[in-house]
Amino acid sequence: MSQYTAPNLHIDGPNGNSYAYRRFGRTGTTPVIFLQHFRGNLDGWDPDLVDPISAEREVVLYDPSGIGLSTGAIPDTFRDFARDALTFIDTLGFDQVDIFGFSIGGMIAQEVALQRPALVRRLILAGTGPEGGRNMHGWTDTPRAHAMKDEQGAEDILYLFFAPNPDSQAKGGEFVGRIFTRADDRDTLPSLAVRDAQAAAAIEWGIKDYARLARLENILQPTLVANGDNDIMVPTENSYLLAGHLPNARLTIYPNANHGFLFQYPTEFAAEVNAFLSE
Repeated sequence: MSQYTAPNLHIDGPNGNSYAYRRFGRTGTTPVIFLQHFRGNLDGWDPDLVDPISAEREVVLYDPSGIGLSTGAIPDTFRDFARDALTFIDTLGFDQVDIFGFSIGGMIAQEVALQRPALVRRLILAGTGPEGGRNMHGWTDTPRAHAMKDEQGAEDILYLFFAPNPDSQAKGGEFVGRIFTRADDRDTLPSLAVRDAQAAAAIEWGIKDYARLARLENILQPTLVANGDNDIMVPTENSYLLAGHLPNARLTIYPNANHGFLFQYPTEFAAEVNAFLSE
C-alpha cells in the first residue's frame, strides 16, 4: 500500500469527533504519527517521502478535528492541537509512537512530547521552531500574502516551500505533480476557518519570549531537527535554537532549500529518518 492508494479511514473519538486518517506500512513496528503543516491535509504528504518510511515502519497520517474530512471544533492553540492529537492516538490504542511534525506540526509535536512524554519514543521536527523563538511572530508581507490567500495554487506552494533557484523550483514542480496524482478518495481542502485558527495559533506561539525556550529542556527524547538553509516560513535560525536547547537533538540543514526541503530532498530525508528511527 502507498500514499497514492491508502484508503481514507475514520474513527470516532471519545470527544464525539470523527477523525480521518490513513494507516499503512510495516506492521509490528512503532507507528510514526505525521503532523501536517499550515493549511495541510492528508493529500499534502509527499508519496516520495512517506512511502520509503512506510517500507520500514507503520505510518499514520491524520486530519485534526475540524480539518479536512475530520469533524468537530478546530483547536484554538497548539496546546489544544496537541491534546487533540493525543485523543486521536489514544483512540487508536497506541501506547508508544514516534512523531514526525512538519512546520506547525512540529510545534504541535513538541507539545505532545511535553504533555505525554512516556508516549513518545522519538521525534522528527522538520521546518519548525520553538515557542518564543526568533522572527516567528507573523510573516513578512510577501510570504503572508501567499500563505493567507483564500484560494492557493501551485505558484503559492512553489514560493512558500521551495527556494528561488532553478533546481529547487524544478523539484517543487515535481512535488506538486506527485501530491495531485491521486485521483480517488481525496481529502477535503481545509476551510478558511482552519486557516485563520492555525494562523492565530502560530502567531501566539511565535511571540518572542526566550524564557519559553526553557521548556525544551523537558523534551528528553532523541530528536532529529532538520530544515532547509533558507526557510522563509519558519526562519532556519529556529532549527538551530531547537537543536541547541533540546537535550538529545541532532541537526541537519539541507542546502539551497526553503521550508519544503523535505519535499525537495524526499529520498534523502526519508533515508535519514529511517536511519534515525532505527537507532
